[in-house]
Order: sequence, then structure tokens, then C-alpha cells
Amino acid sequence: MAEAYPDVLVDGVDVDAPSIALAEQNLAGRAPQLADRVRFTVADDSAAESRRYDVAFIYEALHDMSQPVPVLRSVRSQLVPGASLVVVDERVADTFTAPGDDMERLFYGYSVLFCLPTGRADQPSVGTGTVMRTDTLRRYAEAAGFTDVDVLPIESDLWRFYRLRG
Repeated sequence: MAEAYPDVLVDGVDVDAPSIALAEQNLAGRAPQLADRVRFTVADDSAAESRRYDVAFIYEALHDMSQPVPVLRSVRSQLVPGASLVVVDERVADTFTAPGDDMERLFYGYSVLFCLPTGRADQPSVGTGTVMRTDTLRRYAEAAGFTDVDVLPIESDLWRFYRLRG
């Protein structure tokens, strides 16, 4: 984003220190000229700064969180009025249908082997897992105080893009 938009400031936040170290390494190797506009921080939502954002993104991570609603609530509190949170997560069917298509079965495999155990490692946990359906995301967003949840018309076989506002 910082490469594409020269006026943007980017903050990357993750609880996983090795992921942040890798992000910093990638930035230094690929685009060191952006270091004054991009920063990475090891933190969880409870350590969030009081900065205000025009837009925020959660990429392929919400379904891994043991407690997604407090995280969404925290992000919402950091958005300026009228700003959006964009959540990018797996594109799964809106309802369960057995046996499911190839992608759904693949996502369930990821869920059983990684995402669900990761999300349940901290208790209490809502235990979402990889196969987070649109209604589940809407329920989480509404509980966090968002009033609008739109599925954005972005074509992708793997990802669904949601815009949360309010």
C-alpha cells in the first residue's frame, strides 16, 4: 500500500513476533525507502495506540482469533468517523452443504489442522476456524458495534472482501 499510495502511512500490527520480524526484513530488502512511512509492531488489540485511522485491514486472520469481537471493537474505536475496516477472509459457501466443493473441503482441512487449534489455544474461544461464513462475520461485526457489513464485489476464487462501517 505504501508503494502504491505515496501519501499513506502504514502500521502493521501482529501478536506474532516472528511475523513482524519477517515483515521488517521484507521491507528493508524490498522497499527501504518506505521505512519512514511504514512501521510494524508486535502487539495485540489491548496494546493498540491511540492513533486514528482512515481505513484498517484484517487480512486472513479474523477466523484465527479466539475472541474476534473485542479485536473488531478495538479496531472500530481507532477509526475516524466514516472510516471502514476491510476484512479479507476465505471465500466459503454462505451455507454448509455436504460434501462441499473442492475449496470448501480444502478450507476445512486447513481449519482442522491449523486455524481452529490456533484459535482455541487461548481460552475462552469462540472457535471460528477457517470456514467463517458471511453470517458469522456479520454477527461478530454487529456485536463489535459496526452497523454496516458489505461484501465487496471483488472477484477471487480464494478470498472474500468485507467492508465494515459504523
